[in-house]
Amino acid sequence: MLGALVGTPLGIFFIAPYIPELWIKLTFAVVWASFGLLHLYRLNEIAGHSGMTEFDENWDFRLGLWLGLLAGATVAAVTGVGIDMVLYTALVLLCRADLKIAIPSSVVIMAYTSVLGVLVKTTVGDGLQPGTFENWLAAAPVVAIGAPLGVFIVDRIGRKPTLLVVATLCVGQFVWTLFNEQKTLGITGTLISLLAVAVCLWGFEGLRRWGARLVGEQIEQPEEKKPENSTNTAKKLAEERSR
Repeated sequence: MLGALVGTPLGIFFIAPYIPELWIKLTFAVVWASFGLLHLYRLNEIAGHSGMTEFDENWDFRLGLWLGLLAGATVAAVTGVGIDMVLYTALVLLCRADLKIAIPSSVVIMAYTSVLGVLVKTTVGDGLQPGTFENWLAAAPVVAIGAPLGVFIVDRIGRKPTLLVVATLCVGQFVWTLFNEQKTLGITGTLISLLAVAVCLWGFEGLRRWGARLVGEQIEQPEEKKPENSTNTAKKLAEERSR
């Protein structure tokens, strides 16, 4: 939240105004398509996470600060959404977090950044674009009813089917964007978009491998310390008994 507090206004003023509208659509489509493909490929692993890898609190703070800063300045400031997906991905791939931890955390940062963006645009920015309030007014009742209903449905059908449906929708919106913008993109633009998806997937896999190494370190260290600690304890007990 602290990183987003700084990064989002910076992105709104210094990055978003210089991004063409088509690029904004493609950025949204590419990021979410790679997100969907990741879930389709790693469905069993992501759905099977339990708890979360415990790191040092200073490490957690630094990582969260940079994630909020960079995602707020780029993804959220440019497309209006996406910082939730960045945090969710880091929690799931790097921290191996349970979905019950990752999803509520990502929803909180999404709501916080959305309110922050609106405040920045309406107080010190050039105001909201025409139609923004009307779009929100149309969407608010749907969300108010759909969110609790979605929680009820997900609780009934389970994690894997839910992730499968969401991931398919993420990929589907990318295909639709390419189809809808094919005249503007052409063959070159389409190939670049596909390459961008591949690059994002490569980044996600790198994050996953990093998380795997960190989990390995977390597992190995306690196993190496346990014999030493038990030996020291036995020596102390023996000394106390001899005294």
